[in-house]
Amino acid sequence: MSFEAWTIFAVFWLVFVTTPGPNAVNCIQSGMSLGFIRALPAVAAILCQASLFLTLSGFGITALLAASPTAFLVLKYAGAGFLVYLGLRAILTAHLPIKAGKHAGRSLFTRSFLIATINPKSVAGYFAAFSQFVDPNTPIAAQMWLIVPTALSLTTLSYCTYTALGAGLGKLALGAVFNVWFRRAMGLCFIAYGLALGATSGRA
Repeated sequence: MSFEAWTIFAVFWLVFVTTPGPNAVNCIQSGMSLGFIRALPAVAAILCQASLFLTLSGFGITALLAASPTAFLVLKYAGAGFLVYLGLRAILTAHLPIKAGKHAGRSLFTRSFLIATINPKSVAGYFAAFSQFVDPNTPIAAQMWLIVPTALSLTTLSYCTYTALGAGLGKLALGAVFNVWFRRAMGLCFIAYGLALGATSGRA
């Protein structure tokens, strides 16, 4: 991969991971509810998902998935339904205090990993990255040594920033009515994104 191709890829990935979506909303919500440090398992989950998808993309599995309309449609509907569920749950439990117990990090990691994995934007993004920026005439392993660190570094920077933003908002709104309404707003974001995915799937 040439320096020019790497630069274009880095810009593409930066836009990809900073565009607001379910991962960003989840990081903001987690940071606001639990604080920056306790919300870091959400970022770790996103990084695990990114590593998994980068590996699968390298082997061409995501390309195969994107080439199957039926599989991609099922993934879209599953993602839409799960996001709507999370949104409704956030709205209904917004008035309840957040309990960060012994297993909070583990449950947050699992939820965040599912949110990142079932998001069709992830499949489309990784497929676009590998179809546009990977040189088929160059061994994929040689290119992965440059692509993976770049992607994971930008992903870490982006979602740590979103988590810090949420933690800052959480400190400002701690114990205030705004805390409840902001959590409800985050829930509405999940629902809106899920419904948008469902509508797009119906037209596919």
